[in-house]
Amino acid sequence: MRIGPYSLASNVILAPMAGVTDRPFRQLCKELGAGMAVSEMVSANSLLWGSRKTQRRINHTGEMEPRSVQIAGADPQMMAAAARFNADNGAQIIDINMGCPAKKVCNAMAGSALLQDESLVARILEAVVRAVDLPVTLKIRTGWDPDHRNGLAIARIAEQSGIQALAVHGRTRACAYRGEAEYDTIAAIKASIKIPVIANGDIDSPQKAKYVLQHTGADAVMIGRAAQGAPWIFRAITHYLTHGELLPEPPLSEIRRLLSEHLHRLYDFYGEHTGVLVARKHIAWYSKGQTGGASFRQIINQAASADAQLQHIEAFFDALAQRPAIAA
Repeated sequence: MRIGPYSLASNVILAPMAGVTDRPFRQLCKELGAGMAVSEMVSANSLLWGSRKTQRRINHTGEMEPRSVQIAGADPQMMAAAARFNADNGAQIIDINMGCPAKKVCNAMAGSALLQDESLVARILEAVVRAVDLPVTLKIRTGWDPDHRNGLAIARIAEQSGIQALAVHGRTRACAYRGEAEYDTIAAIKASIKIPVIANGDIDSPQKAKYVLQHTGADAVMIGRAAQGAPWIFRAITHYLTHGELLPEPPLSEIRRLLSEHLHRLYDFYGEHTGVLVARKHIAWYSKGQTGGASFRQIINQAASADAQLQHIEAFFDALAQRPAIAA
């Protein structure tokens, strides 16, 4: 799959997730087989660009190409300015957020709230495409609610506006993350436009990825929540799609190594205090399903330093090595 001048190493992509897809996690997922990893969304509000949070989100030091940065907002000219700002700070692909269902975002008429106003969608897309000499991509949902699935109309607007790839989450904004994703709308979108389509929603295994690709005809799949605590899912899916065989689950020793590497990257990126806080959710995800995981998570949430976290993790994995894993 290609996006502009970039040929992706695989057609399995990490979805943008607020509070999750920071540079350490994106880089780890790319190393484990993600063909692309989209950043956390950067606000189009220029007043926020100097904040520590935004400065971290535009930090791409050492990140593998292509570097895709998602921007969010509702004003065409502000979005155009945000695209130029990120292009100047190392972005190689600009992704536009019209898929986030969060109330905080939608109440500002951004994210998936924009799907209610097709003329505004067109103005934003055209403004951003004109603003930068980079590929611009778009992420949407199938519509605002089940009675207003206008994803197909939005997709056609996107193609006409110069968008070079479209990611579609198989739920409406009103559905949030409830119920099951549906893929018929994605299939209809793929059949009606010529730009690459990326299918997203509930893809949590190699078999599901293959099914979704076959059902929709999409060019790629996008993985979100299933990558939390299991970044090796990109390697597993890519291998299955390429060779038709399932890789074994990673051994405990590899999970231990990857977690340790991930934590050290978080500490380096955020500094120890914030790194420890950010690390807690990742540690919880990595330990999910392991023997004693629930009690371990209570302990790790009390650890106030990097050394304490690492010591608890060493003890946890030492104990796991002595007994078979049972879901916790």
